[in-house]
Amino acid sequence: MSSLFDPVAFTHGPAMKNRFMLAPLTNLQSHVDGTLSEDEYHWLTMRALGGFGLTMTCASHVQAQGQGFPGQLGCFSDDHLPGLTRLASGIKEHGSLAIVQLHHAGRRSPVELIHTTPVCPSDDESTGARALTTAEVEQLVEDFVAAAVRCERAGFDGVELHGAHDYVICEFLSSQINVRTDKYGGSVENRARLLLEILDGVRAECREDFNVSVRLSPELFSLHTPDIVATFKLVVATGQVDFIDMSLWNVFNIASDPAYGGVTLLELFAGLERGNTRLAVAGKLYDSDAFNACLEAGVDMVALGRAAITNHNIPELMRDHGHFAMRALPVPRATLREEGLSDTFVEYMSSWRGFVEEAVS
Repeated sequence: MSSLFDPVAFTHGPAMKNRFMLAPLTNLQSHVDGTLSEDEYHWLTMRALGGFGLTMTCASHVQAQGQGFPGQLGCFSDDHLPGLTRLASGIKEHGSLAIVQLHHAGRRSPVELIHTTPVCPSDDESTGARALTTAEVEQLVEDFVAAAVRCERAGFDGVELHGAHDYVICEFLSSQINVRTDKYGGSVENRARLLLEILDGVRAECREDFNVSVRLSPELFSLHTPDIVATFKLVVATGQVDFIDMSLWNVFNIASDPAYGGVTLLELFAGLERGNTRLAVAGKLYDSDAFNACLEAGVDMVALGRAAITNHNIPELMRDHGHFAMRALPVPRATLREEGLSDTFVEYMSSWRGFVEEAVS
């Protein structure tokens, strides 16, 4: 079994110094116009300083109308370049790979933020989102690619395409949400066309040693796991992706589709043939036993969310003590501030049931 402190080499770009990856985490900390704030810079660079081999930003929207939450870091304009450049440098100076997650919220874009009708692969009565025209889908591809080029100019090591969690790429992958009749709808291959065209564009426009990854998720958000398995295989077959980042909610859950014979989601995706494409997993990874179980299953990297919020220096703690378990919940607000969260981020985390310790009146 690989050690959590073994490096991870990729087909493109530099290696990770260890197997620890900061998962992309919503934190609401940047400015209204999408430019980087001091709070977001501090939060992310503190994780790089704490020893994470790869530090990924929150979801960063590639179009203004693709914003998904307030205080979101933007990458859709050259106005964002100064902050992105500073952030890339600040992460990399600690020996951590710097990756931007590229995102468009699709039907989940709040009207009060984007001040227009949200968009979706098809008209969506539940959210009021309208269907993108074919020309608009083609423009969306161009804007994802342009954002990747912008992140490359800023000095980042790579980008991740957010194809999970009911955002626009994920919505295209869903046979329930995507009922288009053009080349972007119908078969799994057609529903994955948006993702694959973005990959083609990023590889064509960015330097050869630029790391490109994709985040996928199964089961939830109107997704059929067999379709995501098929998409996983399509992505691997391109040879263009350095790693696939599987957001599994709980890596140890049994796959709900009976076709998979009672295996865990971890076993299912770790067992797929992937050649030189690396695999990261996320989902209730809270201690070193869980991390090591992932490596034992054949995973290359562990993507940590909640544990990285409560403990910014997980890799250092494990290196020094050989064992790690995230802080017990709920966590006092003062402790979270010491761990690099702003008051805004702490308040957001208080909406996660049982995460933040509330004062007793």
